[in-house]
Amino acid sequence: MTISPLIILGALAVILLAAGLVEFRYHQKILAGIPLRIHVNGTRGKSSVTRLIAAGLREGGKRTFAKTTGTAPRVIDAEGIDRIVHRLRRPSIGEQIRLLNYFAKEKPDAVVMECMAVQPQYQWISEHQMVQSHIGVITNVRPDHLEEMGPTKEDVAYSLCNTVPVNGTLITAEDQFPEILKDVAKNNNSKVLFSDGKSVSEQQLDSFSYLEHPQNIAVALDVCQQAGVDRATALKGMQHVKPDLGALIVWNLDQDGHRIQFVNGMAANDPVSTLQIWKFVIDRYPAEGGTCIFFNARDDRPVRTRQMLELTFEQIKPDHLVVRGDKVDPTIDRLKHHSPKTHVETIGLANDLEDVVNEIMGLPHDTLVYAIGNQVGAGQEILSKLAEHRYHG
Repeated sequence: MTISPLIILGALAVILLAAGLVEFRYHQKILAGIPLRIHVNGTRGKSSVTRLIAAGLREGGKRTFAKTTGTAPRVIDAEGIDRIVHRLRRPSIGEQIRLLNYFAKEKPDAVVMECMAVQPQYQWISEHQMVQSHIGVITNVRPDHLEEMGPTKEDVAYSLCNTVPVNGTLITAEDQFPEILKDVAKNNNSKVLFSDGKSVSEQQLDSFSYLEHPQNIAVALDVCQQAGVDRATALKGMQHVKPDLGALIVWNLDQDGHRIQFVNGMAANDPVSTLQIWKFVIDRYPAEGGTCIFFNARDDRPVRTRQMLELTFEQIKPDHLVVRGDKVDPTIDRLKHHSPKTHVETIGLANDLEDVVNEIMGLPHDTLVYAIGNQVGAGQEILSKLAEHRYHG
């Protein structure tokens, strides 16, 4: 008796459908074991906000787990201890399902997940099929990842809105595209709360051991308040948080009494965020020795390299510019007239990383150095070498 190929295909389809249904029901059971789910998306600050929220909730007595996907992916347990995420293959959003399963077994009160998807369709899957959050966060909308979410900033806003929860709450500090966020939230039957960075005082900012954006703190405080933790309690927990590797930490560097102020802003990959951080930094850290931009470029990101150099020459206009990169001289020559007094030094990618350290440490005493560009790989190594010169006095 010959079995028709159509029958075989039909049987396989039924088996796959049944397996998918079983997996779906199992995942719903996992989610039911997590009373409060918070999903953090946005262009900049996702990792920082995830950490701040988790710290605030823990201070409020809630057993909270978190997962970040920033400079170095981490799981943060109920005691606030970081544990590195070891990957045997390329990162994928399926990682979120495995971690949600793990978190549910730990009997949490709350779980805070940073969205790791970039493509719009995967952002939608991450929220509506995986996390199904009660509180969604969109930190901000910036012109980054335009290849995946663009080409316009409005497209980026709509893409990020793929993680707006259904029948929940959206909390955001975004102020350029509020109507887009409101419309999507309304369609999803969710309410929107807009956080105000001005609600965070200078005294509260100074209580952090690193440079944190007031907008990030404001968003995290609003999330904690929505979850039932008062602002004073949540802020107390946030002030002791361990920052992400990409956080804005200011170092005083020293070499035989020669001091340099160093601010790491390399985690901000887009020009808008980079400029915003610069304005924040220059107001808080005046430097008698002048200013310097250190730009760690990548050969495979020519558009971003051009954008960062345009930003440096046209708007920041530092006294010094140190560029680690190849094939950057033509762009520098084209832009140099915008800031003719900027002294430029270029260091090739093949050069020893000590050349970068020596160039930075050789700047005038009390120069403020703002590092931008790529942090992964060589950028992290440069930071490690500079850290050897940290002055703790």
